[in-house]
Amino acid sequence: MAETLPLFPLGTVLLPGASLPLHVFEPRYRQLTVDLVTGALPDRCFGVVSIKQGWAPGDDDVDSLHQVGCSALLREARRLPDGRFDVVTRGERRFRLLEVDDTSAPYLVGSVEWLPDSTLPPRAVEVMPSLADAARAAHRRYCGAAWQREDWSSPPDETTLEELSYVLASDCLLSLEDRQRLLEDTSPARRLREVRRMLNREAGILTSLRAVPAPLSEYGYTPHQN
Repeated sequence: MAETLPLFPLGTVLLPGASLPLHVFEPRYRQLTVDLVTGALPDRCFGVVSIKQGWAPGDDDVDSLHQVGCSALLREARRLPDGRFDVVTRGERRFRLLEVDDTSAPYLVGSVEWLPDSTLPPRAVEVMPSLADAARAAHRRYCGAAWQREDWSSPPDETTLEELSYVLASDCLLSLEDRQRLLEDTSPARRLREVRRMLNREAGILTSLRAVPAPLSEYGYTPHQN
């Protein structure tokens, strides 16, 4: 069944389990933060959806937003003297955006349905540990090329196989398109294959160029002002 969720469109993709700090200064999202902190909105929860390439942040149309987003839990909020906020959020559950309401509240409100993982066939369940090992190896290769050793660590052993692809991706500089692809994929096995491929690709580029590449499509994109 569809539920309603306040929305925060951003020029980034929030993944389940990932932290997302935000500096909030646009008036309507200041109000959203106030409503979350005071309990006017329950559970300190809102939805983060990424803005499609070629659309401006102020385009409040469902067509300007990706169809799949991630709910965010407000974990910390610090109000600044001028009314702005510095907040820390954590990604929780994926959702599919059905409709956008831009009239009932100062901020956008979405009609959403939650998007669980699909059930894996027995053969995919069997190979999941091997896929996880390969994805972790790709993560080590990427981080070894991108960061100093003290600046990164491997995900904890207790990280579930369903969450591992998100944890690995959130630790690396992947494009919006890559992150959105991972967010939309409902197969944990396929996500592990994809994140392994992405990280091996980026590690190869880093090793060759000693630089972090940005996709050309992002040069024509104006990030969200928050």
